[in-house]
Amino acid sequence: MSLFSDSGWLAWVALALALAAFEAASVDFVFVMLAGGALAAAVAAGVGASFTVQVITAVVVATALLLMARPIVKRRFMVPAGHGGIGAVAQVGRSALVLETVTEHDGRVKLGGETWSARTAPDAPPCLPGQEVRVVSIEGATAIVSNVADGRKSE
Repeated sequence: MSLFSDSGWLAWVALALALAAFEAASVDFVFVMLAGGALAAAVAAGVGASFTVQVITAVVVATALLLMARPIVKRRFMVPAGHGGIGAVAQVGRSALVLETVTEHDGRVKLGGETWSARTAPDAPPCLPGQEVRVVSIEGATAIVSNVADGRKSE
């Protein structure tokens, strides 16, 4: 117990490192803000503040970081909902050019400079070569497309 009373700052730094490890797994920018509070408490412990002051410092700093810094960090580093993200999901909403007739069973489109297998939704009319289509979803390695004119009506 004397280790913590003599080196309280070390316990706070260890807690901050553990919280940073949790953050690496969650990537939600919560645990890193709590780690910031723990580091502030480590500084308070380093200057000789009582344990009560250390805890209050940790809570106040973590709360301030969660309320003020986290929204800014999330806006900067997270992909907003509806913007597709990266990978195949990012193709949703983009237009493509039909290379081979697309039916509800098969077809090919040029999407993002690559040839993709494609199909239409069930009971949708086929899309003919040269026609522009809109990607409505991705299922595996297949783009589900609809006629651009149909997509404009529903928007």
